[in-house]
Amino acid sequence: MGSGIKVRLVNYTKKPLETVTWSALISYWDGWESETFERIAEKDVEMHLPRVLGYGHESILEHAVLTFSIEGCSRVCSHQLVRHRIASYTQQSQRYIKLNADDVEETFIIPESVKKRPEIYEKWKELMRNAIELYEESYKAGVHQEDARFILPQAVRTKLVVTMNLRELKHFFGLRACERAQWEIREVAWKMLEEIAKNDDLRPIIKWARLGPRCVQLGYCPEGELMPPGCWKRTREKWKSLVESSKPTV
Repeated sequence: MGSGIKVRLVNYTKKPLETVTWSALISYWDGWESETFERIAEKDVEMHLPRVLGYGHESILEHAVLTFSIEGCSRVCSHQLVRHRIASYTQQSQRYIKLNADDVEETFIIPESVKKRPEIYEKWKELMRNAIELYEESYKAGVHQEDARFILPQAVRTKLVVTMNLRELKHFFGLRACERAQWEIREVAWKMLEEIAKNDDLRPIIKWARLGPRCVQLGYCPEGELMPPGCWKRTREKWKSLVESSKPTV
């Protein structure tokens, strides 16, 4: 049974890679002008952008922004997500949205590590049932949602809209697509990366900017002995498989 987390790329800068390339050329091309943007073609992107990013000039990535919807993650996950401060977030309000009290597992996320331990799993479900029942009782007694929500665990599901530029996304993926990241935000990170890989306008930037965990970005694992055996190989193969499987068929 999956976590039920849903991630979707809903919007992004028009002509994102052309915009980044055109921005980069202002530093290198004496003939640059505003009107040049209309003449930037795919061949110009392929000629200039990989080379400039190869020099480490990544500030240009900030000129393209992407907006994602994330549904069904817990507030444990969203609390980690909002630590990435160069981004914009709008989250489902617990002040105005009344939670469903009918189904514990639809309302809360319970980790697989707990589900594998039946005696603990039942106690978790009981605690969450009690929490949601007290929430419902408080609400019916006239306690406003903004106060009734104090009883809810961090496991409660939530929804967010997230907007990041490509440079911040690279930083986010570097930390959160790593095997050492908490499992839920790691799942969100890979689903965001998969959404980029499915998009024709954005797909090449994954390889050119090395959007992925830091072992992909750096060519080595900076976590060293903290990582489980074989992690570096598994992660790099997963990233490579994503890049290769997303290539358009001819």
